[in-house]
Amino acid sequence: MSVAVVTDSTSCLDPARVAASALTVVPLHVLVGGRGRLAGREIRPGEVAEILRRGKERVTTSGVAPGEFAAAYREVAQRTGCDEVVSVHLSGGISATVEAAQMAREELAGELAVHVVDSGVVGMALGYAACAGAAAAADGASAEEVAGAVRARAGAGRTWFYVDTLEHLRRGGRIGRAQALVGSALAIKPLLTIKEGVVAPQERVRTRSKALARLVEHAVGAVEQAQGEGLEVELAVHELSAREAGEQLADQLRERTGVSPVVVELDPVVGVHTGPGTLGVVVSPVT
Repeated sequence: MSVAVVTDSTSCLDPARVAASALTVVPLHVLVGGRGRLAGREIRPGEVAEILRRGKERVTTSGVAPGEFAAAYREVAQRTGCDEVVSVHLSGGISATVEAAQMAREELAGELAVHVVDSGVVGMALGYAACAGAAAAADGASAEEVAGAVRARAGAGRTWFYVDTLEHLRRGGRIGRAQALVGSALAIKPLLTIKEGVVAPQERVRTRSKALARLVEHAVGAVEQAQGEGLEVELAVHELSAREAGEQLADQLRERTGVSPVVVELDPVVGVHTGPGTLGVVVSPVT
């Protein structure tokens, strides 16, 4: 292929799908007590959830350094023989990862053409978009066409998620527009979404069960709308230390929509900011 696609670990893609799509995934970092670990390689989602529950060590995250991206781009070019790289990442409104990729692009100017795409999303919404770009590249699309396929798939997707507490988002500075909910957090169970690249409130409900019921309703509505437009839909259920609840959500969505969701653990970096018990749904129409 003349174009290769790179993404980051917040895409939450499993190794089999990464291999099948010929993607390269660059891991972000989780810092536990000041010691950095590569997300998905040196620390797993379950470990993050347990550390957060214990609350004895400070847990933060760190993006990919420009030098790491530059090294990854060079390795991809050498391994694949590609002429150009499309590098697609989580929303710039949530992380500085896109900025680091852009700095690496400038470093490689004249050596390798790199096109950086801010997906505006995170999780499997990003994963599906990266896979769409990889499929376009495999079909011989130009770098501009690959980037267009990524943007179209990411832009068509919808994400909703439930967190047990807003504290992790607040502490990590990723709370976005949901900051307005903090004062009443003890009285509500907020349902959140990603809107214009940042975390935003979807609605307020009083109990966890009602929040999850509304999560299903929003997802079913989005699936039905896409199917009404003649589009196929891929569904993902995200969970962090809540596998049984995630499977139950997937069963409900399967029964209501006829689409079989994949149940995916949140990437450790995302999990640091959402906390144990997080549940989410990604609706991704195939554009």
